[in-house]
Amino acid sequence: MPVTPDLPSHRTILAFDFGLRRIGCAVGQDVTGSASPLGVVANRAAGVDHEAIAALIREWQPTGIVVGMPSHTDGSESDMQKPVAAFIEELRRYNLPVETVDERYSSLEATAALRKSRAAGARGRISKEMIDAAAAVFIAERYLSCE
Repeated sequence: MPVTPDLPSHRTILAFDFGLRRIGCAVGQDVTGSASPLGVVANRAAGVDHEAIAALIREWQPTGIVVGMPSHTDGSESDMQKPVAAFIEELRRYNLPVETVDERYSSLEATAALRKSRAAGARGRISKEMIDAAAAVFIAERYLSCE
């Protein structure tokens, strides 16, 4: 019987758009290079809702995690990079590879995409939660397009 070549394994990632109140979440996969919004995880004074993140990891079984790394438009370090770096350290508890991707303009892109969807007939108000989750989609797709 001929030997079957090893097929490349497909990757699934969870992507996060970190915010001081909410963290946008999306799931993406490399077969199509696309991602879907999953909603938001709370980030309150008590800290990140790691029970919610653990539930997403159990559900989606990702092979890695991607976090948007904010910077100023000129590429210089933003004030948010330290809280994002602390969040990344917290994510290491899940024993998955954690990578970053430039998230400049992801929230603006998300807002524009949601407005375009509304103009095309989608109903309802565009909430901050929707923008954060959509920004995580852009982060995931940006990461997948670079692979």
